[in-house]
Amino acid sequence: MYSGVQKQARISRRVQDLKAIQAALEVYYQTNKNYPTTNDSWRSECSSWGSFSSDQVIPGLVPGFILSFPADLSMNKTASTACYRYRSTNGTDYKLQDYAIPSTEMSTADFQSQNSLIDPALDGGSDCSKVDGATNITAWAIYSSNTGQANSTTNPACWN
Repeated sequence: MYSGVQKQARISRRVQDLKAIQAALEVYYQTNKNYPTTNDSWRSECSSWGSFSSDQVIPGLVPGFILSFPADLSMNKTASTACYRYRSTNGTDYKLQDYAIPSTEMSTADFQSQNSLIDPALDGGSDCSKVDGATNITAWAIYSSNTGQANSTTNPACWN
């Protein structure tokens, strides 16, 4: 039972972290009229995406818009699991993920408990622009709205 409580606390923390980063991104946007750009590359503290320092995952966000960049409590930088990662093509849109959460940590039901956060590009479904799968979910994501077509490289929902 104790481990179940700890797991729920980690899940709640992930949700809070994603929403805090999203809020900071929106304040950044209101101030700068664009989102921080990564020139269409993923950035993360984890090795698969460049091993950036926490204050450089989202350029210019820390400390002016969020005091410090949060880290998933289960993050393994070397194995690139449970990593927050960010991508923006040109400052007009972005995608923020809690990526590759270990399957031993999160069940399908755990992901579905926050259905609005399921990454449609990584939900096991066939349409990257909407949540249409119920298996093989590997990420939660928050992304800016975009008028791009489904399956388009310009649609942040489809970035994976």
